[in-house]
Amino acid sequence: MDLSEIAKAAGLRTPVRHQLFINGEFVDAASGETLPTLNPHDNSLIAEVAMAGAADVEKAVQAAEAALPKWQRMAAMDRGRILLKLADLVEENAEELARLESLDTGHPIRDSRILDVPRTAVTYRYFGGMADKFQGEQIPVEAGFLNYTLREPVGVVGQIVPWNFPLMFTSWKMAPALAAGNCVVMKPAEITPLSSLKIAELMAQAGMPPGVVNILPGLGQIAGQAIADHERIAKIAFTGSTATGRRIVQASAGNLKKVQLELGGKGANIVFEDANLVAAVNGAAWAIFHNQGQACIAGSRLMLHEKIADAFLEKFIPLANSIRLGNPLDPNTEMGPLTSAQQRDRVLGYVQVAKDQGGEILAGGQAPGGELAKGCYVQPTIVRVKSAQDRVAQEEVFGPFVTVLTFKDDAEALQIANSTDYGLGSGLWTSNLQRAHRFARDLKAGMVWINSYKRVNPGSPFGGTGLSGYGREMGFDAMREYTQVKSVWVNVDAQITPHYAR
Repeated sequence: MDLSEIAKAAGLRTPVRHQLFINGEFVDAASGETLPTLNPHDNSLIAEVAMAGAADVEKAVQAAEAALPKWQRMAAMDRGRILLKLADLVEENAEELARLESLDTGHPIRDSRILDVPRTAVTYRYFGGMADKFQGEQIPVEAGFLNYTLREPVGVVGQIVPWNFPLMFTSWKMAPALAAGNCVVMKPAEITPLSSLKIAELMAQAGMPPGVVNILPGLGQIAGQAIADHERIAKIAFTGSTATGRRIVQASAGNLKKVQLELGGKGANIVFEDANLVAAVNGAAWAIFHNQGQACIAGSRLMLHEKIADAFLEKFIPLANSIRLGNPLDPNTEMGPLTSAQQRDRVLGYVQVAKDQGGEILAGGQAPGGELAKGCYVQPTIVRVKSAQDRVAQEEVFGPFVTVLTFKDDAEALQIANSTDYGLGSGLWTSNLQRAHRFARDLKAGMVWINSYKRVNPGSPFGGTGLSGYGREMGFDAMREYTQVKSVWVNVDAQITPHYAR
């Protein structure tokens, strides 16, 4: 089956050979090189995508610089209208976007339809509405002076988007940056670029001026490095691994560019003895197995009070074993493949690490056979570890892989929960209101969910501490990340003169 037939079978109208998006046009890479995009369901080729290099990054930066003066001086309401139109277009093209995302990433189509695409639209709509509502302040200072602040865009921003939620993260990154008046040079992950390029097409339809947004698929060590190093990019926003985040910080020293990092996580999901057990079991399964566990906020450390541990696992293990794996384009599929063979092998490698350290495999731990053997599938995996310091309880696996630990009291639960270097998301299940608020205060995490897990909203700040990075996506905090403050002093009293006036 050739590429056009594959696209047709998936119900897609988009081309199967894709270009870079620079200055409002789709163009080939300067080198002429391309990257293959594979379907993780069976590792078949679904597209060839232009591979950006340093020359393309320079071209995109020049286009963004040329567009910046007009874009940042455009009435904020008019910038907002373009984002609102884009939100409408995302909804009008919802089915194609959902299929692209599922074909490219392995997300089950049911999730792409009801989560990924709607969340993308609502994020563009939220920041489209915020564009003309983000304001400076008037500050009380000494008599005779008026002091006020202006919030100004930082300029040309570089953005690097990961492969686990590529469609949604384009909106998380671009919507606040554009609402604030910045121009964007974005690099989607090289293995999942298709939905980002579709968004570029929709942006042009929405009336986005040429050069305001430039999208450059390419390798991290080439295009990503060129963005991080570029002397005329004023800020870089990155979502991905902690190791890459460190390299970006080092690269930012050249021009002291502003840096925003959303990195790894090792979320503690704590179930107390007074929890609603049915809700906690279902919530814990969602926390780790949604999107095949490929989420920085995944509840990958399941912590159970020793009094309810057995009862919890009696329900949790059969639930994990019952999850339907299959082709992500099948609406009955509950869990698709991991996004790449490399990630599948990484997860299976951690299964062996767990065994080597004396962990007990309670469920899964293997790649399924049969018709799924060609793909990047891993069974939902539950591992009971001997110690909270075991590697699989400390390192981010990034797959459908959850470690189980037990605790005897609140003090031990908090100590275990805070025993990693990450600090992104944590959850807890309890009917004790005082305990809930106490843990929300004391957990080392940028986000805490109580009797729920993995809730996100464009108005709620998203980000972490420690090795999980710094800065925030979403809400007013995101607008602050994409602006800089200018303080303006006005002498309103003519009798006040400089100290050395004669």
